[in-house]
Order: sequence, then structure tokens, then C-alpha cells
Amino acid sequence: MTALTSRDEPATRSYTTLWGTTDKRRYAELLTLEMGKVIGEAEAEVDLSADILQYYAEHGESLLETITVPVAFAAEGEVEIVSQPLGVLLSVEPWNFPYYQVVRVAGPQLLAGNTILLKHASNVPQAAAMFDDLFERAGLPAGAFKNLYLPHNLTEYVINDPRVRGVALTGSEEAGAIIAAYAAKAVKKSTLELGGSDAFVVLADADIDKTVQWAVFGRHWNAGQVCVSAKRLIVVDEVFDEFLEKYRAGVTALKMGDPMDPATTLAPLSSQGAADKLAVQVEKAIAGGATAETLGEKVPANGAFYQPTILTGMTSANPSYFEEFFGPVSIIIRVKDEAEAITVANDSPFGLGGSVFTRDTVNGEKVARKIETGMVYVNHPTMVKADIPFGGVKHSGYGHELTNLGIQEFINKKVIDIVDINAAF
Repeated sequence: MTALTSRDEPATRSYTTLWGTTDKRRYAELLTLEMGKVIGEAEAEVDLSADILQYYAEHGESLLETITVPVAFAAEGEVEIVSQPLGVLLSVEPWNFPYYQVVRVAGPQLLAGNTILLKHASNVPQAAAMFDDLFERAGLPAGAFKNLYLPHNLTEYVINDPRVRGVALTGSEEAGAIIAAYAAKAVKKSTLELGGSDAFVVLADADIDKTVQWAVFGRHWNAGQVCVSAKRLIVVDEVFDEFLEKYRAGVTALKMGDPMDPATTLAPLSSQGAADKLAVQVEKAIAGGATAETLGEKVPANGAFYQPTILTGMTSANPSYFEEFFGPVSIIIRVKDEAEAITVANDSPFGLGGSVFTRDTVNGEKVARKIETGMVYVNHPTMVKADIPFGGVKHSGYGHELTNLGIQEFINKKVIDIVDINAAF
């Protein structure tokens, strides 16, 4: 497997038609089967993945155009910057969005002319295998994309192979540190999208009813197993009590049950191990001084469900304060005012997404600029779209995915300067 000889080789016909309306339900059901995503959210992931592939099919060529550089300090020379693929890339992806995580790397990089080796999470093998068939039907050359059922202990072996030129990982902070070390040792380019503990800042002038609706959604979609989930709800004192009362009611109304049932609005976690780990984290937070309140009907007997929980009284003295809670656990923090909200939002090792809720969007933008994170949305939880860049700072990783930023991550920006041989020395 090598780089494609030309970025024109990958098919650019509609990827959306390849998913197809008939296949959409089948692809969605596979997500629900393998990792428990509620069926409506699974269908939304299929749509998002198709949108990303379509975005690059339509816009990818313009994102790779040769750039002519004006030469201001030389009398001779015609300088161009051309985009060329690096070659073979290893894509290491997690289970929480089994399609989306793959296509946001594979879509742009395949179109750029790179080829992809996929190491997917072990609990979504059918979702991983689906991409071999999908890309073959899309018209990719043989070998341009290959799913590997690769055990963890062979990852370094693949990265060390001289044919592999880079690695993109989405996963935990711990996994990212390991992969980054492998790549650095082998002098290979890497990008990391790691954990997050997104701040959801509620200012005094926020529309509380709508803000609560977004908060419940932002924390509980995909059962809270989202790196950009609204994990820390930071609410100014003036509206804290009203927000908390209405947030309790919103979470209580969530319906747990069969994720294939359209009436279900809160999915089980991906595994019993994930639920058990979350329970240990909550117990640790309580031992550190937090107060836990469970909400809603008792969880179903079958499935790796976790009772929705609110944690209050969390302070930086609590050992759990700086952890990421991957599931339906909400940390709600009372702050005095806007200035303290910004301070608390930045008091985290993570910096992936975040949001600010206020009627004054001009001030909302000012607050957003002060939050140390890769993405901030005003009056909306952190979202993912085909045409919006995605990436974080601090322990949330480095590099970007999607749009022109994503496609450039594994590109050789080669300078070609055509100079008159008679140019002055």
C-alpha cells in the first residue's frame, strides 16, 4: 500500500447515494447493535458521515490547489506551493461514533491521495468492516483503504513500518500519549483528538428555558459518551437555582429503554465495564466532598445503563474535579459572576469544546474568546458539522480534522521554484 498516484483517482461521485435511503436504516441499526446508540442518533450519525464524504467530494480539489507565491525579495523565480500526499496513514479510532470518527479522517485524506490503514475499536468490528465494502463501492483503487483487526500490542509495529508516514488518533488521553510517543520515536506526523470536559457557561441574561433544553441534550446525547459533551455546567449565582430546578426536570424526563425503540431518549453505555468505571468515578467524587443526586426512573434491568446523576459541590480540592466523566453524569458548578465563570471554565487540563449562553451575543463572543479551548459556541452546545473545523488544545490533543484544516494535516506542502539559470549568485 502506497500513496495514490494522483488525487484525481478517488471517485468523486455522490457518497450520499452510496449510503442510500434503503441502506441508511441498516447502517444505523449496526451502530445500535454494537455500541448501544439510540436509533435516532445512529441515523443522525449516518447522515453526518455521508455529509462529510460529500463535502470532500465536492470541495476537496479546491482545498488542494497549487498556490503561487509572490516573490518580493528576489529578481528571479516563479514559486509555487503544491500539495502532495505523504503516503500511508494509520487511523486509530474509538467506538463512540464508529462511522463519523472514521470518515472525518478517511474522507479528506483519501481525496488528498493518502491511503488509510484503519485500527478501529475492538467492540465495533462490523462497523469497521463496513468501510471496506463502502469504499470499494465508491470506486477507490484496491488497497487505498484497509481495515485491520489490529491488537494493541502491534500498533507500534505498524507505526514503525517505513511505509507508514503518519498516524491520526481519536481516543483517551492515555492512549494519545502512547501513540504520540510511538510516532515521535519514529519521526512520524501525528494528530490527536483526546478527551474533553467542556464548559457550558450560563450567564445571568440567558434564556433559561431554552438553555436548559440545550444543556439536557448537550450532556446526554450518545448517553454522555461524547468528547465534546457539556460535562461542566457553570451557572452564575443569579440564575443558578432556576436553572438547576429546570435541569432536574429535563433530565428526569429522559426515557431509558431499548435503543432500537424510537421512544428511547437515553441509551445504555457501550459496555458494563464503562458503566462500572463511571460508578467508581462518582463514588470517588462523593468521597472528595461532592453531593450526588440521581434522577429519573430506575434503570432497566437489562443493558449497561447508568442512572442519570447530578454532582454539585465540586471544587478543585476534589480529586475528581479534573477528570472526564464519560456518561450521564452532570457536574453543576455555581459561580458568582461572569468573571468567575471564565476562570472556572479555564480551570481544566482539557480544552476541546465549550459553550456560552446569553441573550447578549456580542458579549457572548467576548466571553468565548477568553475560554481556553479549541471550539466555543454561543447559545449552542459544541457541535460537529461537515463544514466546521474540529480540534482542541491542552490535554485534548493537537491538530485539526474536517474542512481545509483537516485535509492539510497530512499533506506535503512542497515548494517548487523555477529560476532562470542565469540568475545572479
